[in-house]
Amino acid sequence: MQLEIFNQLDSGEASQLLQACVHMPAWISELLAQRPYCSTQQLYRAAAAQAHSWQWPEIATALAQHPRIGEKKAATALSEKEQQFSQHEQAGVETGAVVQLALYQGNLDYEHKFGHIFLIRAAGRSGQQILSELQRRLLNTAEQEQAEVKQQLAEIALIRLKQEIQ
Repeated sequence: MQLEIFNQLDSGEASQLLQACVHMPAWISELLAQRPYCSTQQLYRAAAAQAHSWQWPEIATALAQHPRIGEKKAATALSEKEQQFSQHEQAGVETGAVVQLALYQGNLDYEHKFGHIFLIRAAGRSGQQILSELQRRLLNTAEQEQAEVKQQLAEIALIRLKQEIQ
């Protein structure tokens, strides 16, 4: 979608578009309040800046909208656009049976330790790279991991925003 069209969308349509990037009501509201944007760079900078203010409770809620790495479904129903984003992001994650089993077990260990799904920007990463990151992050403290999850969620949201609005 062109930026000019995004600037002219009614609030409901624009909100749905942004929600497909990340389920973060404060982020969506702030980006809508700053319209119209003069350039896509201004929009992307505003989105990144707003992501810095995210707090753990809203991040934890947004995590429910993401499927586990290697799974096709999230804990809650995704919109068609969110399903497309997720499928596209995980399409390059080729995994053999050994890596797939290790990711499955790693996900279980991670969820047991941290109480939420393992979230990583899958785009541009191989299955082995994701597994290595999962194993590394299992050594994090809860505070370290929350910071990493926030960073990964922001990266995912910005990638999706850039794919959606050009």
